Amino acid sequence: MPTTTIQMQCHLPIPQPPAPHPLTSRHVAVIGAGAAGLVTAIELRREGHSVVVFERGDQVGGTWVYTPKIESDPIGFDPARSKIHSSLYKSLRTNLPRECMGFRCYPFVAKDDPDRDPRRYPGHQEVLWYLQDFTREFRIDELVRFETEVVRVRLVEEEEEKWKIKSKQRSGKDETEIFDAVVICNGHYTEPRVAQIAGINEWPGKQMHSHNYRVPEPFRDQVVVLIGSSASAVDISRDIAGVAKEVHVAARSVEDEKSGDQSGYDNMWLHPMIESVHKDGTVFFQDGSFVHADIILHCTGYKYHFPFLETNGIVNVDDNRVGPLYKHVFPPALAPCLSFVGLPWKVYPYL
Repeated sequence: MPTTTIQMQCHLPIPQPPAPHPLTSRHVAVIGAGAAGLVTAIELRREGHSVVVFERGDQVGGTWVYTPKIESDPIGFDPARSKIHSSLYKSLRTNLPRECMGFRCYPFVAKDDPDRDPRRYPGHQEVLWYLQDFTREFRIDELVRFETEVVRVRLVEEEEEKWKIKSKQRSGKDETEIFDAVVICNGHYTEPRVAQIAGINEWPGKQMHSHNYRVPEPFRDQVVVLIGSSASAVDISRDIAGVAKEVHVAARSVEDEKSGDQSGYDNMWLHPMIESVHKDGTVFFQDGSFVHADIILHCTGYKYHFPFLETNGIVNVDDNRVGPLYKHVFPPALAPCLSFVGLPWKVYPYL
C-alpha cells in the first residue's frame, strides 16, 4: 500500500540539538596489519586521529599471508622457538562465503581477472589479495610500519592515559614512543593450545600442532592420530588421508556408538578422546580401542597471547579468556585508551 508523506507547517522555532564537542585528535598505535588492524586504522583515521600501524611482517594480511615455513618446534612448547605468525595450510579455502567476509565500505566481490579466484568460497590467496586491494584503495599502507615488532606496551607512570611503546625493526633498530591510545589487533591463531595426554612424556612418536601443518606429504605412509573436530581438523584429516597409511581422528564430540569408519574413506576412523599413550607407541582411546601411531597431530586451537602488554595486572588471560573487557573490546579501568579488536571466537573468524 503506497504511503503519503504530509509536511506540516510549524511557526514555532524547532529545537536544535546541542553542538557536538570538537573532536580531539589522538595519536593512536594499532598493533597488527591483518584484517582487524586494517579496518581499525581506516576508522580511526576517518575520525581524525593520527594513526601508526605496527606490523612485524613485510606486508599486510596477518594470518592470511601464507608461508611454507614452519616453526623450529612443531608442537610449540619451546618459548625460544623461531615463530611463524600464519597458521594457513596450502589447501585452505574459506568456510565462509565471500559476501560475509567483505568490509561494509569495500565488498569482497569477484574480480574480472583470469588470475583471481572467483569462487564464493575462495582459496586463501584470494583473501590476501582482497586485503591488499582494500589497503591500496584507502591508502592504509601509508600508516603502516612494516618489519617492526612491538616488544613492550606499558602505561606511562608520569602521565595518565599515555602509553609507552617500544618497537624493534628487523634491522635491529629499537625505538620508544609515546601514544595516547593503543588498539591491539595481533590476532589469535598463532600460539598453539595442546591437548594434555597421560603418558605423553614416554611416548616415542612425534607430535605437532596444526599451526605448523602446510602440506600432506610429510605424513605419507604414516599412522596419524589427529585430535580435534573443528574446521581445521576436518580439512587436515581429509588432506592427509590421501597419503597417510591410517588416519585416526579423536574428538570429544565422538561418542562410543558413533566411532568407527569415516564415511567416504577406507583409511580414516573416528574415535572418542585419547585415554593414554605408552612407551611401545600405542595410543589408547576412551572406548578401549588402540592403535600404534607414528605421530599425534593436535588440531586443538590457540591461546590468546600478548607477551608485549604490561597493564599491572588490570588485563589478564585466565583459562584462555581475556578480561575484564566491556563488549570484548574495552578494559573498563583503561578505556578508551586501550582496546582489543577481533577477540571473540563464536563469530565469523576472519581476523
